[in-house]
Amino acid sequence: MRRSDLVVHPSGHEGWTINITPESAGWHYVGFDVYELEPGESAHHDTGDREVCLVLIAGRANIVAGGTDFGTVGERMSPFEGKPDSVYVPGGSNWKATAETKVTLAVCSAPSLKGALPARRIGPGHTSQEVRGKGSNTRYVTNILPENEPADSLLVVEVITPGGNTSSYPPHKHDRDALPEESLLEETYYHRLNPPQGFAFQRVYTDDRTLDETILIEDGNVTLVPRGYHPCATIHGYDLYYLNVMAGPRRIWKFHNAPEHAWLLKG
Repeated sequence: MRRSDLVVHPSGHEGWTINITPESAGWHYVGFDVYELEPGESAHHDTGDREVCLVLIAGRANIVAGGTDFGTVGERMSPFEGKPDSVYVPGGSNWKATAETKVTLAVCSAPSLKGALPARRIGPGHTSQEVRGKGSNTRYVTNILPENEPADSLLVVEVITPGGNTSSYPPHKHDRDALPEESLLEETYYHRLNPPQGFAFQRVYTDDRTLDETILIEDGNVTLVPRGYHPCATIHGYDLYYLNVMAGPRRIWKFHNAPEHAWLLKG
């Protein structure tokens, strides 16, 4: 059976397990990497012409970025426990993360248009949380790097969807540079499941169905959303976590709802 080109599977259980570049994804803006580190192991990179948001998915690490030692970053041992701890790193800089416990580190990147912002920690106390939807469409959103916080291109958010619920629903898209109605944003979904043997589904499709794929989500996979609508649904008994990274020509999240499902937003 053919694997979808929209799904990136981890390369293993240790080390640099996910490596998505604009070139590998076939688009222009979003990059996404995941490192699985044992205590004492390190990951490091220069940012070059890209800005970076380091998100501690799980574990604690010492982070040095942009010439600043941020000390121990990370409070949770699982993405399903507590709020994220992150570090923003500007373009023209560098970062290094040294694991103090077992660590899952996400590296979110996008073009640095200015590179003038300082490196900064985005601690759990600095992130806002909200509940979206109702009933079986309820999900819990934590804004890590929303558009009202300084960055050049990046938008970063994480979501927990309880078992049996839908998310990114009713279906919406953001694939046209047509403000004020809609913005063009590429997007990645890094998925985790609790317990990890569970599964969920995601559909990525366009109005004309030239793109129409239904994807099996398993723990650790990444879905690429180059265009189109992209709702998720997780099965009973398995909570779904995802980390979203978005970027495009303008740093504005303005989406368009699928008109045939807009009635779900009423009442």
